[in-house]
Formats: sequence, C-alpha cells, structure tokens
Amino acid sequence: MRLSLLLLLLLPGPPPALGMEDAAFPHPGESSQPPPRACPLRCSCPRDDTVDCDGLDLQVFPDNITRAAQHLSLQNNQLQELPYNELSRLSGLRTLNLHNNLISSEGLPDEAFESLTQLQHISVAQNKLSVAPQFLPRSLRVADLAANQMTEIFPLTFGEKPALRAVYLHNNQLGNTGLPPDAFRGSAAVATLSLSSNRLRYVPPSLPPALERLHLQNNLISKVPRGALSRQTHLRELHLQHNQLTDSGLDATTFSKLHCLEYLDLSHNQLAAVPAGLPHTLAVLHLGRNRIRQVEAARLRGARGLRYLLLQHNPLGAAGLPAGALRPLRDLHTLHLYGNGLDRVPPALPRRLRALVLPHNRVAMLGARDLAATPGLTELNLAYNRLASAHVHPRAFRRLRALRSLDLAGNQLTRLPAGLPAGLHTLRLQRNQLRALEPEPLAGLDQLRDLSLAHNQLRVGDIGPGTWHELQALQVRGGLVLDLSHNQLSFMPPDLPEALEELHLQGNRISYVGPEAFLSTPRLRALFLRANRLHMTSIAPEAFLGLPHLRVVDTAGNPEQVLVRLPPTAPRRPRAEGP
Repeated sequence: MRLSLLLLLLLPGPPPALGMEDAAFPHPGESSQPPPRACPLRCSCPRDDTVDCDGLDLQVFPDNITRAAQHLSLQNNQLQELPYNELSRLSGLRTLNLHNNLISSEGLPDEAFESLTQLQHISVAQNKLSVAPQFLPRSLRVADLAANQMTEIFPLTFGEKPALRAVYLHNNQLGNTGLPPDAFRGSAAVATLSLSSNRLRYVPPSLPPALERLHLQNNLISKVPRGALSRQTHLRELHLQHNQLTDSGLDATTFSKLHCLEYLDLSHNQLAAVPAGLPHTLAVLHLGRNRIRQVEAARLRGARGLRYLLLQHNPLGAAGLPAGALRPLRDLHTLHLYGNGLDRVPPALPRRLRALVLPHNRVAMLGARDLAATPGLTELNLAYNRLASAHVHPRAFRRLRALRSLDLAGNQLTRLPAGLPAGLHTLRLQRNQLRALEPEPLAGLDQLRDLSLAHNQLRVGDIGPGTWHELQALQVRGGLVLDLSHNQLSFMPPDLPEALEELHLQGNRISYVGPEAFLSTPRLRALFLRANRLHMTSIAPEAFLGLPHLRVVDTAGNPEQVLVRLPPTAPRRPRAEGP
C-alpha cells in the first residue's frame, strides 16, 4: 500500500482508479454511513417510501418530498390548496391523507390527481370542499371525502374505477340533484357507501350493485323509489334511521330482493306499521321511535330468521302486541319493548327468547303463567313499571331456571319477590319502596354476584336475622357486590356475607363503624361510606385489621375528614376527604 501511494505521488497525470481493496477504506474525513434520507423539514420519514407530516400546522405544501414516496400523510394541518406541480412529481403515491385541513374546491385544481396513477387510498375528509374533485384516479380503492360542504359530485369522481371498494361521503350537503345517475358507472365493486347526514330526500337510484353496507341515516328521506334497491342483492347492512319515512314511502318490494340483508335500521322515522316484504335472512330489525300501534304476524312471517327485534318507544299500548303476533319469529333472541305503554307482559312470546327488555311501561301485575312461555330467558328487565308486591305472584319466576339477570328497579315493591331463580347473577331492586328484608327470598341464590338495594327505605332493624346467611355459600369468582346506598341505615349491617367484595353504603345515616363491623367479610376490596354522618374518629382503629384485600375506602362528603387506617398488608389508597 505504501509503495502504491508513493508511485501515485511520483507519476504524472491523473491517478488511476482505486481497486476494490482500496475502496474498502474511506479517506480521512469521509463518512462510511449512507447519505441521509431526504425528508421535508419537521416531517418524519420512517421508511424510504413514507413521509409523515401530521399535525405540524403547515400552511404550504412541503417541498423536498422524495419521488419514491408511496405514503404521504398531511393530516391535521392548515393547508388551503394543493399545488399541481408538487403533486405531479409524486406519481408513485399509493396513499394520500389530507384529513382535517382547510382545502377548498378553489384550492384543488381539476387536474390535481391525474398523475397519481397508482393511488389506492385518499382522504380529503374534514376540509372545505364545496364540490367533489372532478376526477380521481382509476386505481383508487378507498375514497374518504366526508365532513366537507359538498353539494355535488361528478361522473368521474367515483365512476370508472373497477377497484373502488369504499366511498365515504357522510356529513356533507348532498341532495339528490347533486348525485348524477352515472355516479358509480364502471365502479361495480363498491361494497361500502356512506351517505349519512346529507340532504337526500329519497334513496338514490343506480347505486353500486355489489354494495354490502349502505349508510343513509340522518337525511330527509321520505321515500324509497320502487326498484331503487332491486340490484343490491349482496346488501348486508342498511341504515335508514333518523329520516322521514312513512308507510307510503315503502312498498312490499322495497326490501324483498335483498336476499343477504342481515341488519336493517328504520328507527326514528314515521312508520305506522311493520314494513312488508322483509327478507328471511334478516337478523336485526330496529323499529324504535316510530308510530307503530300494532304488530301484525303477517308482516313478520317473511323474517323468520330474526334474532333481535327493537320496538322501543312506539305507541303499542295494551293491544299493540296481540297473542301470536311474534309467533313467526321462532329464533328470536332479544325483544326490546322500552316505553311502549304496555300494561302487561305480552302473551305467547317466542319460546326461544333469551332477553326480554320491558322497562318504562305500565306493567302492574305478574301472574303465575305470564312468563311460562319463555323458560329460556337469561335476561328480564321490568324496571320502572308499576309492579307492587301484592301483584307479583309467588310463582311468577318459577320456570325461569336459566335466568341470570333480573331488573325490577323503579317499581313499587315493598319486599323481595318470592321464588327467585337459583341461577341469578344480578338482581336489581333499587328505587323501590322496600321496608323489610327477609331471609327466605334469598335462599339458594348461591351464584349471585350483584345485588342492588339502593334508594329504598331500609333500616338496619328491617333486615331480618339470618338474611345474609342465605348468601354465605356464595363462592363465585369475582365475589359479591352489595349496594345498600341511599337507605336509612344508622349503623353497619351485621353478619354480612363472606363472599362480599364491594359494599356501597353511601348516602345513609351511619355515624360509627365498630371494630367488629367486617369480621364476616375477609374478602372485602372496596367500601363506600361517602355522605354519611361520620366524624374524624368514627371508624374504630381495628375495623379494617382483618381485611388484607381492602383497596378503597371512600369517606368523602361526611361532616368531618375521617381518619382511615388500612391494614398493613393493604395498599394505602384510602379516599378520606373532608366535607
């Protein structure tokens, strides 16, 4: 090597090229690292083909973007326009994200995207566009132009794009006149189309035939023109809620050709009857908040595969669900009848029903056989009705052996119902008029996990001896949550169940917690004593000694700040605040 260098110095003329062995050693001052990757100022370029300029408050399109870029993100900036000369350089772009800028239609040249022949995903959502771009690349697969101010799209905005799969146009100002008849001509593969929250007055014709999901909610739609959905035989989800649909705006053929439809939402319209021609594939039907006064079995016969039927907030009244109205729905799983003015549990419900949701009605009586037709119920919600203890038959729940959740909150019960199913996990009785607790109704409830007795009129003396002993066999994973808040308890209830892990006693009249208050509850993890009558020394120092799992003691809102001493093995996270 030394001889070679000496010859180079002595010989005239330009030096010969270095051999491979010489090129392996850099000259002094030369770096062996590759040159830095070109990247616009303040942006990040984690890969050669990716440029990320998110959230930089940019007002000007960045220069120095590499021609090799395939993924460019400029979302959350303040761009007002897209310069054609800069975009035309980036012919290899596959994704372009311009979400949440200030780009107007004037700042978007007609030819802005014509050179992006490989673009697959574009988002110009949440900008200031008043009309859609006249042309988007043929290669496009996903286009998101939502949350602009667009009133018009053009034939080549989404037309002639055989690979296009999803188009998002929600939250614009599109009316029917702003959608050309050939808007999706040549784009037969579109499977998802969102036109919700626009100004459409009827379902647009000439929708893509391969649609699987169609969102038209929150428009002004009063009519589905005959044949408008006749070609969409692959449609699985149809959202038409929050429109102005009436019975005259639909006919027996509106949904009859939708042989793959599984989900149909017609809630928040003006329908007076269940639509005709429902397909047998339908699994979920939302009809809540319409004007339906009666449900006819004939209208449901075609939808024999229905699993979830939601009829809440319709004026059904006493005669709205006659016996047998739901008989065609043999596989019905869940029936929602919230706020329908019913005065009794509907008769002859489908035998396989698993969840019956009837809160905020006028049900005043439960007979021995009112629930006999649905022995498989796992959830029964009768909250906020008019049930009084004298009108709940002792055998009303006898056949509900599969029942896991029973909600009777907000009624007029003065005692616990008899004959509760042994498999109950959740029992809600808050906001009744309970004045006494007896042990018999709780006997055998050895799977109970959540018992809510809040907002009643219970005093400690009203809790019969041995009431909690009926829950002593509780060995469920997760333990028991007992809510006795907002009653009239003046001291700690004695002999609480051993499985208790969470105890709510807030809003009572408790003024003292003695040293033996929790001897029977070694698994207690959380204790809520807020808004009682406790003072600084109201809790005995030994009260928590046998509670190694205790994590939370909430004593806020009492007359004085309460001194809380957790056991040494428990993490010290008491909530002991002043009034």
